[in-house]
Amino acid sequence: MKQDRENINTMKMLAVQSITRAGSGHPGIAIDLAPTLYTLATRHLVIDPTSPKWINRDRLVLSAGHGSALLYSFLHLAGFDLSIDDLKSFRKLGSKTPGHPEFGVVPGVDATTGPLGQGLGMGVGMAMTQKRLEAQFGKLMSHDTFVIVGDGDLMEGVSHEASEFAGNNNLNRLIVLYDSNDVSLDGPTDRSFKTNVRQRFASYGFDTFLVEDGENVAEIDTAIAAAKKSNRPSFVEIRTVIGRGTPNQGTNKVHGAPLSLEEIAVLKDNLNWHHDDFEVTDAVRESFREQVLERGHHARLTWEDELHNSNQRSELLRSFAPVKLADNQLPHFDIGAKKNGRVFGKEVLNSLADQIPNLVGGSADLVSSTKTNIDDGGMFDADHPLGRNIPFGVHEFGMATILNGMALHGGVKVFGSTFTVFSDYMKGAIRLSALQKLPVTFVLTHDSIAVGSDGPTHQPVEQMAGLQSIPNLNVIRPGSPNEITAAWRTAIESTNKPTVIILSRQDIEELQNDNSATLLQSRGGYVSSFEHGQLSAILMANGTELPLAREAQNQLAMNGVHVRVVSMPNQDVFMRQASSFRESVLPDNQRCRIAIGMGSSLGWANLVGLDGEIIGMDSFGRSGDEADVEDMFNFTVEDVVDKVQKLVRSNRERLAS
Repeated sequence: MKQDRENINTMKMLAVQSITRAGSGHPGIAIDLAPTLYTLATRHLVIDPTSPKWINRDRLVLSAGHGSALLYSFLHLAGFDLSIDDLKSFRKLGSKTPGHPEFGVVPGVDATTGPLGQGLGMGVGMAMTQKRLEAQFGKLMSHDTFVIVGDGDLMEGVSHEASEFAGNNNLNRLIVLYDSNDVSLDGPTDRSFKTNVRQRFASYGFDTFLVEDGENVAEIDTAIAAAKKSNRPSFVEIRTVIGRGTPNQGTNKVHGAPLSLEEIAVLKDNLNWHHDDFEVTDAVRESFREQVLERGHHARLTWEDELHNSNQRSELLRSFAPVKLADNQLPHFDIGAKKNGRVFGKEVLNSLADQIPNLVGGSADLVSSTKTNIDDGGMFDADHPLGRNIPFGVHEFGMATILNGMALHGGVKVFGSTFTVFSDYMKGAIRLSALQKLPVTFVLTHDSIAVGSDGPTHQPVEQMAGLQSIPNLNVIRPGSPNEITAAWRTAIESTNKPTVIILSRQDIEELQNDNSATLLQSRGGYVSSFEHGQLSAILMANGTELPLAREAQNQLAMNGVHVRVVSMPNQDVFMRQASSFRESVLPDNQRCRIAIGMGSSLGWANLVGLDGEIIGMDSFGRSGDEADVEDMFNFTVEDVVDKVQKLVRSNRERLAS
């Protein structure tokens, strides 16, 4: 159809012109992917540009995020709040059209993508959440999730993790569209990627389809229509030619660099394009308005009528609303309560699960160790979509991307767990969670060298410091049962920040406090035990090292040295407090400060200062009995007492001189 071709060419040229104006981008992808995105959007995608956050809209994830210029051209033509001037500002500082799609920055973008493979994982999370909500609310949550992937997405290992999960759990409203052009940034893909992808996805349990001509709207339309009718997740391979119509079509020369003026001239001739830069005809605008905006707007209004007349309306809307907990909704532990940190965590989790019906999550095949099972919550699978415990398998990275997708979809509060040392496998997804401001909870257990006999492969050292370096991420390592309660409250009530809760395998105990552990949530750190005499030094700790600091405090007091113990489970929040509060906890005039942490010493320096010291780990651990390992690395009461006494003497001598 002539109008289809004009619409597609308009999308192509808007994207190419945006890239040329920016001086960087991926023109070849924008050119070859345009017919696929156009066909999907005008024939199948149900969205309302006047209400981008409508909760029953279809989800669209451009996992191949380097095709962002094409996505922006479509969003503009479809009627989203994205102007021609925004397209002209592609990749410029402060624009609504950044170099890769960013959730919350660009209206109509359902996920931040660019790190390859993660968009597919987030799409799986969206499809999983849809399956759960449809089982609960019926046609009020009857929408599809479309993910557009490229060769790079499928090369990344996380694509296997997420896709295996989707197939195993029969996420039948997930449709993956593969832009199959045989070219990656450095050259032909067959140098490193010869997988038969349709056979691969068939082995996961997907229905697979092939479109031989990626320029043929009718053929693409037929394949997507068939995929939508499938009762299994679907994978549609669409054969394309990267940069079709340019002098270097089919090569990596059109992958990652703007087209020259000469190349653009050739492309215009081949497209029979005779318009000014960024020109959009009235016929094109009217066509997109009818095929995308009006169709989606009508669907939303119909849905709103159905919602208004549904007896599930309040329950559905409540599932998408933020959670605010009252104090009496949270468990409180009495002085002397003593168990594994992870066991206290399980008690808090299950208390919250009783009150928050849409709290769901799981582990990377470690629930028996991380203790993150919701009792009587049932197991999520293809036949039981309302199960609250999700068996992610040994797919740490995939788990984290799926959790991000679930949070992006909305309607659930999500958590996932593994050992602290294996957070390395998840780091890319945790970073994207923080970047997208998603309230995901990551529970990491087995938190220190006290793991002991499992050895250095399982003893985390640098992981906490690495996590603390990620912006917009709550990293909390509780040192008492009530601090665990406060950590979970922080996570559950968060609306714009993920939370990492780091828990111990060994016992922790609720101790007599001179201050309240509830300050953790609002302050990040506080005085756990005040000095009972003239202040000589300050001990800072978190996690299982907090009781060690308290024991050292008692021993030092018997020697006439009075120290203050500060619990510091969330350094970031503490450092953002008013200077007056920080002074009340860590007086500026007290420079004898010692931090105790069974992990990397990085992260403590800004708290102990130039005159303080850190009892930490600057090497990997050792395999052995827990007590022997702790003794080897100087995490004993005697070592702490000795360190404090030496620092106090040194400070007195320095002042005397």
